[in-house]
Amino acid sequence: MSLHRSRTPRRQALAAALLACGIALVAHARPPSKPRMALIPTPVEAALRQAELPPDALAAVVMPAAGLGPRWLHQATRPMQPASTMKVVTTVVALDRLGPNHRGFTELLTAAPVDGDVLRGDLVLRGGADPELGLPQLWALLAELRWQGVREIAGDIVIDRNLFRPARMDLGVPPFDEWPESRYNVIPDALHLTESLMTIELDSTGADGKARARVLPPLPGIRIDTDRMTVSERPCRRWDDDWQTPAEQAIDADGSLRITLRSGYPRGCLRREPLQLIERDLLAQHHLRYVWQALGGSWAGKVRASDQATVAGGPMRLLARRSSRPWGELLRHQNKTSDNAWTRLLYLQLGVPGMGTAPGSTTAELAGREVKRWFDEHRIPSEGLVMDNGSGLSRNERITPAQMAALLKASHAGTFASELKMSLPTVGVDGTMGERLKGSPAAGQARLKTGTLKNVVALAGYVPDAQGRLWILAAMINHDQAGKGRPVLDALVDWVARGGLYTANSREP
Repeated sequence: MSLHRSRTPRRQALAAALLACGIALVAHARPPSKPRMALIPTPVEAALRQAELPPDALAAVVMPAAGLGPRWLHQATRPMQPASTMKVVTTVVALDRLGPNHRGFTELLTAAPVDGDVLRGDLVLRGGADPELGLPQLWALLAELRWQGVREIAGDIVIDRNLFRPARMDLGVPPFDEWPESRYNVIPDALHLTESLMTIELDSTGADGKARARVLPPLPGIRIDTDRMTVSERPCRRWDDDWQTPAEQAIDADGSLRITLRSGYPRGCLRREPLQLIERDLLAQHHLRYVWQALGGSWAGKVRASDQATVAGGPMRLLARRSSRPWGELLRHQNKTSDNAWTRLLYLQLGVPGMGTAPGSTTAELAGREVKRWFDEHRIPSEGLVMDNGSGLSRNERITPAQMAALLKASHAGTFASELKMSLPTVGVDGTMGERLKGSPAAGQARLKTGTLKNVVALAGYVPDAQGRLWILAAMINHDQAGKGRPVLDALVDWVARGGLYTANSREP
């Protein structure tokens, strides 16, 4: 058995963490009567050599999901970057704190009177962290207003994002990487309208071979200039190899917004890509105007966002409301596809209850405190745990494999164990594990959340073996060449699924 030894006074706390997840602390030297597990399983060691990764790049725990039994530890108490396996932490705590029936919402409110078919003032669009608020949902919400007889909105549409503090967490934040327009980089707010994305159709299938682009749906007042795009011979699946972030935007004489693309694009290729290209308030204005006009409405105002959305004329009244599906259902998409924005929305909602009693704290800070409070309640030491946005798309977040394993063990014994397991990718079947380990006994059986960053690969979840015993696995590789490490993690999963712990150690410690 490999056991990371702390050389600091924190050893006692870290030992408690291991005990909390059912991991017995043992000395490296064992009595001869007890068989001793190899430091690293042979197939995992071979995979590390093949990937040219050092053993200390890997930190991992494998342990029974319930009760006692053999376990394998390697640097178990070392804080690691978890990448998207951190979504498991957000999911488990949110299921416990918010419950699987928790829903996001969106509301239309006003303090203005209705005079005939005219709303004589502002309309407030209030966000309640609804992750599914796309154009169809916006259409249905505004249609309720039309059915109430309102045809013209005489004022502005005021966006209320005050569920979270600050209302706009994306402002002033440097890009995470060189693709800020990509969907995975969206920093959500309480009004997650179209996920702040605009769909662009890129098409080079015409007879002239030129690349063209258009906005879908065709939003009036937005133009895509492709005169400076070039056509390449790359395969269509690698369309983004020559993609350049559009940095040039201008307002034309007629008031239209012109976005200039300078990218290379494959010949004979047609793609529709949701991209974060323009400021989200401006995008919301275009989407709202498009939908309202499609419903036969009239609106000459603008979108106005306010930290404290107020409307003159008296107390606001509710005109229409929609609710998202319960998060117990949404988790399936969130974790199987590793949706960063959805996870960040869920994480922030953990901090909402504390906003009234901690006015000087951000919602994200309060969410982090709530996660650590959950760890304390489950007697899992949180030392070394660093929460940022709860999604793993962070260079700051840290967790030890022992802490992750303890969390998975607590969830397995908890009320909402099935909701978590349902949401995790099934090995060899779906989600981010759909194409991995298809020839392993883990295929169709193990449920594991993946994690990937430039310097991280990770897995966390549950692996049954051939005898039906269920194992918890938490494994992370942090290294500049971590991308080579997926076969290492796959070898570990396969070894567990084939009963490797009982083969290596037939007696419990």
